[in-house]
Amino acid sequence: MNRLRLIIKLFFTMMKIGAFTFGGGYAMISLFEREFVEKNKWLTHEEFIDLVAIAESTPGPIAINCSTYIGYKKAKILGAAVSTVGMCVPSFVIIFIISLFFRDILTVKWVAAAFKGIQACVIFLILSAGLRLLKSIKPTPFNIVVFVSTFLCMVLFFVFGVGFSSIYYILISGCAGLLVYLIGAARKKANEKKEDEK
Repeated sequence: MNRLRLIIKLFFTMMKIGAFTFGGGYAMISLFEREFVEKNKWLTHEEFIDLVAIAESTPGPIAINCSTYIGYKKAKILGAAVSTVGMCVPSFVIIFIISLFFRDILTVKWVAAAFKGIQACVIFLILSAGLRLLKSIKPTPFNIVVFVSTFLCMVLFFVFGVGFSSIYYILISGCAGLLVYLIGAARKKANEKKEDEK
């Protein structure tokens, strides 16, 4: 019975996020954090940061990847399927209805004005999610170097019109993190070997 309640709760939580979030996956991050970390306690802050990093660096929309992961963590394969469907259904229905009347809708002045307001709100939601994630990341030297260098590269590439995909930032940062981990593991192993020799 508890498993059934959990699955139903997963479904309706994902439906709520999917139905009331404008701006795509990045705008959903703050809602994900509120629902998964603060309200339902399904994840810790550290797990949530890892989830966002994994969901961003794997194929597919970040919102779908996050919901699938949460569903799997809480109720295995059935939970993953239910969470994914719950996330997709509202967006699909809304977009389908809008597509039927899209040209007619855009000619209505108050609808066009509402879309302009939503666009401004989406920028704030994405910025808010980014700042929350930034606050929760530990300020280690490696994290600071990666953040500053990525930020500077993005600004400079934008100013000088250099085409550089965000995928490359993710790949380079992931490789740098792996390299730092391997160096740290090698040093630890060498220190342990020295301790054993003594």
